[in-house]
Amino acid sequence: MPNQIGTMKIYSIKEAYLTLQGEGGQAGRAAVFCRFAGCNLWTGREEDRHHAICQFCDTDFFGTDGENGGKYTVDQLIDLIVGLWPKTKSGEPMVVCTGGEPLLQLDAALIEALHQLNFAIAVETNGTIKVPEGINWVCVSPKAGAHLKQLKGNELKLVYPQTGLDPADFADLAFDHFYIQPMDGPAVSENIQKSISFCLQNPQWRLSLQTHKLVGLK
Repeated sequence: MPNQIGTMKIYSIKEAYLTLQGEGGQAGRAAVFCRFAGCNLWTGREEDRHHAICQFCDTDFFGTDGENGGKYTVDQLIDLIVGLWPKTKSGEPMVVCTGGEPLLQLDAALIEALHQLNFAIAVETNGTIKVPEGINWVCVSPKAGAHLKQLKGNELKLVYPQTGLDPADFADLAFDHFYIQPMDGPAVSENIQKSISFCLQNPQWRLSLQTHKLVGLK
């Protein structure tokens, strides 16, 4: 979670690395993934999972002990992100702000600094916090039991199936793309088949697979 040293904001980063986006409408695109520590739907501690709002998360966002993880000022975090991007003039630089829930920390100062260096900014959020201005690609992944505040964006990516969550409740929202993504875990093979069947019967929705896992990327 962010804190202050004097008047200077500090960002808590679990990990940051260069990879290929594996999911949704930007799948296959090179990007720096910046994973912010913390979430408002689960602490990230296994002992708390059973009473969390989101109980199926497959991502470690607790603490700052991952690859390039740590506590950063805005200038330090910008230097990290720029340093991870390839030294090439081809292709638009892109950073994916993810978590946990990145909007607990992502703010105007960081957004402005990234834009000054011509980075496109994507965010992957659970939608319970309004997305600030200046984000180039907004991916919202609703969670059952959480109040959805961000009602528009580039893509709505629904982990499927979720008890208590009906895709039809989101079909009329102002998103450019609608994705069904099979829930990972012990039943992933069954969930893939359920997701395929759903998309075949509901063509508004497209299938999103976690292709980074299929090819051995983070």
